[in-house]
Amino acid sequence: MADHAEIEIIGFSYGSCGPFPCNEQRSCDLHACSPSENLVKAVDALKDRLMAEYPGQVAVKFTLLDDGVPDYVQKIVEEHQPPLPIILVNGRVTPVGRISMPLIKKEIDAALN
Repeated sequence: MADHAEIEIIGFSYGSCGPFPCNEQRSCDLHACSPSENLVKAVDALKDRLMAEYPGQVAVKFTLLDDGVPDYVQKIVEEHQPPLPIILVNGRVTPVGRISMPLIKKEIDAALN
């Protein structure tokens, strides 16, 4: 059990926040970035929601791949072949594969409990 969770989102600045179209029925539960489907806007919206829901317990890091792939990300891709965006919680690859408040919240709660 941890008292803090670090969320790392890995992807391209021009990438999509997930595989589904952004519309009113979106299950990501983020509205500040709608309907852009832009990863950068979605990460900002997610960060705002997580800071409000988990004050002082969650840090969000955004790693862009636009200028190259860091060695540790290359290793993750080779070992796990995760979809973009890649979501890490406390350094662990999660099966989320999109910016989704409910899915990421579930991973954070598991890490904190």
